[in-house]
Amino acid sequence: MKLGLATGYWRSGPPPGMDQLVAEAERLGFDSLWTSEAYGSDALTPLAWWGARTTRLRLGTAVAQIAARTPAAMAMAAATLDHLSQGRFMLGLGVSGPQVVEGWYGQPFPRPLARTREYVAVVRAILAREQPVEFRGAHYQLPLRGGTGLGKPLRLTVHPRRPDLPILLGAEGPRNISLAAEIADGWLPLFYAPDHDREQRQALVSGFAVPGARATPETFEIAGMVPIVVDDDLERAADAVRPMVALYIGGMGGRDANFHFNVFVRMGHEAAAVRVRDLYLAGRRAEAVAAVPTRLVEDIALVGPLAKLREEAPRWRDSLLTTILAAGPAPVLRVAAELFL
Repeated sequence: MKLGLATGYWRSGPPPGMDQLVAEAERLGFDSLWTSEAYGSDALTPLAWWGARTTRLRLGTAVAQIAARTPAAMAMAAATLDHLSQGRFMLGLGVSGPQVVEGWYGQPFPRPLARTREYVAVVRAILAREQPVEFRGAHYQLPLRGGTGLGKPLRLTVHPRRPDLPILLGAEGPRNISLAAEIADGWLPLFYAPDHDREQRQALVSGFAVPGARATPETFEIAGMVPIVVDDDLERAADAVRPMVALYIGGMGGRDANFHFNVFVRMGHEAAAVRVRDLYLAGRRAEAVAAVPTRLVEDIALVGPLAKLREEAPRWRDSLLTTILAAGPAPVLRVAAELFL
């Protein structure tokens, strides 16, 4: 089991003390550092800034949004960061959801799996640098068809440090998880419960079984967020996680189009998820937060007294995860190191 520091995306501004926290993670033996983006701070700039202050941590995006950059722009950034970090960059990609893709980026959302497949193929072709890139897909065309006619196939001028640098996919639904196992080097689950992962295991098996699949179960990385809250009062510890869960169940998608909501339904928490979603969408957010069951929080997080966390750590060590992404102040990172390193 490896540990990664998840810095997330910013709220109203840069999180204070992150330089010191990154240094502490590296000192404790953490393996990686991860950034995210929604519709505020981007994932690449903070990763480069904080990553420049490290010497060993691998540097990953969890996730960079596909709609935010063309495949060529993403490949250029990946090649650049991999050189600057001496070969430590990992490209985590995700489609986000229709609210962000259509509302923020002004791009169509339909057929996200097909779009992801093409996007990854173009990025890999650019990084391989075997020849000027030509791609004829339903979503991406290089050169563009129907333009001025002056576009021509081009080759990346930079020689990538690692033409096969790792690409991981953020995925929640079974088909998307299977796609990650087929075309990527890893999977980034946002919500994962070791006791309710049968469907996810089956999805991975299906992906690995596709002829020509890129990875194997032995080489595939699975880096998942695991909230860690140490408190002698279990309910108070769970209270620290409930607002985030309520936000994703109720506020990160429409009533009938919310991938995060569906994850909790598949875990067996349908009744609770429906109640949280309905309260949240009705504007009763405090009630929605309070309606998140402690049992649900315990399924996806390590919360409560330290002795309880020590008892629960083996089920995470024996889970699908190869890397646990932890977030929080230095004491939380030290607890994570004690539990898993």
